[in-house]
Amino acid sequence: MKRLPMIGLALTALLSAGQANAEELTGTLKKIKETGTINIGYRDSSIPFSYLDDNQKPIGFAIDICNKIVDAVKNELKLDKLVVEFNPVTSSTRIPLLANGTIDLECGSTTNNAERLKQVAFTNTHFLTATRFVSKKSANINSIDDLKGKTVVSTSGTTNIKQLTEANAARNLNLNIIPAKEHAESFLMVETDRAVAVVLDDILLASFVAGSKEPDTYVMSKDAFSKPEPYGIMLRKDDPAFKKVVDAATAALYTSADGQKLYDKWFMQKIPPKGLNLNTPIGAELKHEFAKPSDSPDPDSYKAM
Repeated sequence: MKRLPMIGLALTALLSAGQANAEELTGTLKKIKETGTINIGYRDSSIPFSYLDDNQKPIGFAIDICNKIVDAVKNELKLDKLVVEFNPVTSSTRIPLLANGTIDLECGSTTNNAERLKQVAFTNTHFLTATRFVSKKSANINSIDDLKGKTVVSTSGTTNIKQLTEANAARNLNLNIIPAKEHAESFLMVETDRAVAVVLDDILLASFVAGSKEPDTYVMSKDAFSKPEPYGIMLRKDDPAFKKVVDAATAALYTSADGQKLYDKWFMQKIPPKGLNLNTPIGAELKHEFAKPSDSPDPDSYKAM
């Protein structure tokens, strides 16, 4: 008879442990578990990272990475099914929509920097880029200083337009800076001669030039407004449990053979919907980053070893 109270205590302990485990979920993981849904923010024209195909379906390098994250979250939460909902975001709306819970991951071409880390978090870096400009060859603009007094466009809410504005002040360029709503609109301004140059991340500029009607019309600057800068998948700040799952998923991808395969799929092969090939081999810095994943915002930390 004396054993009965002990059994009762053991059952109580088991029940308490079960309740504690259920209560352990917090933040984004708890939200996803309760709703059975994960919300992904995508860009509509950030080729090849995040954009729409002919069926208006979000595709791209960053989208594929996020699909791996979704699988990891599904396994972590032991869910039989996890609904993925895609929500369009722009440079201006991506951080507010992440902060207010509309999206759980932002899968695009967002630069991880110290300023943004005050508001959001990033997982391991998946690309390194630099801010440059594209102009028409006929404009004969060979350097940043050659832009002096001219009309230049960049996308509002981006690191690019911030760096452009800072360079304008520091170099007394007297630029007329036009803020466009989206990247595609930025490039269109140069295509239609409403601006002489477009300032964006070099890989995005390369994709717009490759996809234009007359690629040979354009030239990309050798001059850069920045050091190499890291792209990362964006998630909410101060959510260590969710970040741990996301970081583990991205690290596993990048350090495996699948990481290089995924890169080659989007940067070394023809991609939908137009069959463009950006022909951009992986650089030594990014190769080193994939071997030893990092979420550092510091450009100086990304050096080939």
